[in-house]
Amino acid sequence: MDTLDTYRQIIQNVLAEYTRIPYAYGQLECRTIFDRDRDSYLLLTLGWHGIKRIHGCLVHVDIIDGKVWIQRDGTEHGIARDLEKAGIPKKDIVLGFQAPNVRKYTEYAVA
Repeated sequence: MDTLDTYRQIIQNVLAEYTRIPYAYGQLECRTIFDRDRDSYLLLTLGWHGIKRIHGCLVHVDIIDGKVWIQRDGTEHGIARDLEKAGIPKKDIVLGFQAPNVRKYTEYAVA
């Protein structure tokens, strides 16, 4: 399996694990959305909390030019750590939600 296929599988596995974590409140669920043709991977939260409708993107990850771009990370501990623990090196993870001028101060790739 080549690097790109490995990264795709790791991202899908990590996001799938998040769907198994139950919410402590409301009638909420996490759902994965995988667009393999465009290498875009989402984790959505949806359901009801009382009378309030909940629907939003918790995590958005893209693969762009061989790098894993975390576009949105609403997790408690940060999905970058989980991706790294699963086998994606820091040099291939871009914190896309950080401003470009700030990325150089992180332990991750700048682009």
